[in-house]
Amino acid sequence: MASSSAVGKLSREEFRRQKDLDAARKAGTAPAELDEKGKAINPHIPQYISQAPWYLDTGKPSLSHQRKTEQERTTAQLDDWYDRGAKAGPASTKYRKGSCENCGAMTHKKVDCLERPRKKGAKYTGKDIQADEVIQDVPSGYDAKRDRWNGYDPTEHKRIYEEYAAVEAARQKLREEEIDKQTSTDLAAVRKVAKAGRVDGEKNGDPDFGSSDEEDDDEEKYADAADAVGQKLDTKTRITVRNLRIREDTAKYLINLDPESAYYDPKTRSMREAPVQNVPLEDAKFAGDNFFRYSGEAPDVQNLQLFAWQSAARGNDVHLNANPTQGEILHKQYKEKKEILRDTTKVGILATYGGEEYLEKAPKELLQGQTEDYVEYSRTGQVIKGRERVKAKSKYAEDVFINNHTAVWGSWYSSSGEWGYACCHSTIHASYCAGNAGIEAENASSVQNLLTSSSTTNSAALPNNEMGSLKGKEREKEDQPFSKRRLGEGDIQLDEDKLASALREEKKRKFGDVEEEIDYGRKRKSNNSLGGRSGHDVTEEELEAYRKNRIAGTEDPMYNYQDNE
Repeated sequence: MASSSAVGKLSREEFRRQKDLDAARKAGTAPAELDEKGKAINPHIPQYISQAPWYLDTGKPSLSHQRKTEQERTTAQLDDWYDRGAKAGPASTKYRKGSCENCGAMTHKKVDCLERPRKKGAKYTGKDIQADEVIQDVPSGYDAKRDRWNGYDPTEHKRIYEEYAAVEAARQKLREEEIDKQTSTDLAAVRKVAKAGRVDGEKNGDPDFGSSDEEDDDEEKYADAADAVGQKLDTKTRITVRNLRIREDTAKYLINLDPESAYYDPKTRSMREAPVQNVPLEDAKFAGDNFFRYSGEAPDVQNLQLFAWQSAARGNDVHLNANPTQGEILHKQYKEKKEILRDTTKVGILATYGGEEYLEKAPKELLQGQTEDYVEYSRTGQVIKGRERVKAKSKYAEDVFINNHTAVWGSWYSSSGEWGYACCHSTIHASYCAGNAGIEAENASSVQNLLTSSSTTNSAALPNNEMGSLKGKEREKEDQPFSKRRLGEGDIQLDEDKLASALREEKKRKFGDVEEEIDYGRKRKSNNSLGGRSGHDVTEEELEAYRKNRIAGTEDPMYNYQDNE
């Protein structure tokens, strides 16, 4: 089968004979094919293994391309290693040219020296020259380069283990001596007290008082109080570090087996949320890792870390991990300065604007919520009895006093029909308050108006010429643009003739009898309320005629109503 690699393009007959030969070799009726060394080639080897690639094809049946020769093994194996730190003989007594300027060894330069940098190197002092290292050129393969234990001597671990065991034995012996010393001191004090009591008992005739049996009990008592070997000496301040869960503790995922409860991470053995939701966190058996993370001193550490980051961002040399003591001191100073600045700012604001009385503490009755007011609520939370209804406030500003006023606009209504301020009787909005002087002026003006009206009443007895002059003056005063008289208000006296004429004109206007010509030849009904007249002032009679015609007709739904009953 392997011989097929040496054959080029075969004819159909040769290909059939080759297939028959391969089948006979697999069946065992034909001898197996031999390689260049005379070894038989297994006919059941697949063709993609037995056939050599084109760059290793020798033209003969062979499996040498699948075998690794001994000559190709040039790199080190995993069991090859070199001596680390081996020295080549004794050290030199004087400095040699070309050696390391720091330690004086010939096998490396100063930049590659692993010795401690000396203040004056061996080149200048000629003292303490180190021996040359043994340099071995061990070619490493792929696995040997990546082997972390390559070159490690197992006997080194034994030496380290023995060193640590000796240190632990010395520490244990020292602790036992301290315990014995403390126990002996306590027992000596006990024996002294017992001996004094025994002497007193013998004097009093009691020979069994303070016997040696009590001393044995005292020894056992103090032996129980003593710490065991390998633990902290003082039993009152013993601190136990538990970084692993002991067998008696319930696993977090067993607190609540509901699959919809808090998520449990088996890799880190953490459960951030509380597994039982209906129990307060303070009373829960396990409240979640986040509850412990944000309780106790954990928020203080977070605030300290945030302060360190903000200080570093502003250019200060503060790093919590590199120098935690400095960060803690700076944070403490920062909080103290912040409190001082806040108090200073508060005092300055109160000194400038006042209002210190509003910062006083509320009465104790209000703080504790105790009052004599009786309030009765309904099931929905509404007040039924015992409290006044709160007045609803509008969107406008209320009880705002401007311009020295003590009352709001609209709190006073004058006899002339105008609104004003009750504090000064001023009818001008946003005016400055004049106080009592404004009230006296308003009273004086009202008295003057009364006198004027009385004089007008008495003028009816005057001659016609004087009456005409007074009416002319009043008419001129009413025609002034700043007069307070308005159309359709006050006492109206209508002329019957003018009113009849105005009614006729209003009917003509309303029913469209008046038409006016337009320049472009089209006619339209006049929509002028004054009958097509322009530049005409509305009189009281015309206004009354408009009102009467406006009420009549279909505009009033009750105008044509008749009560048949």
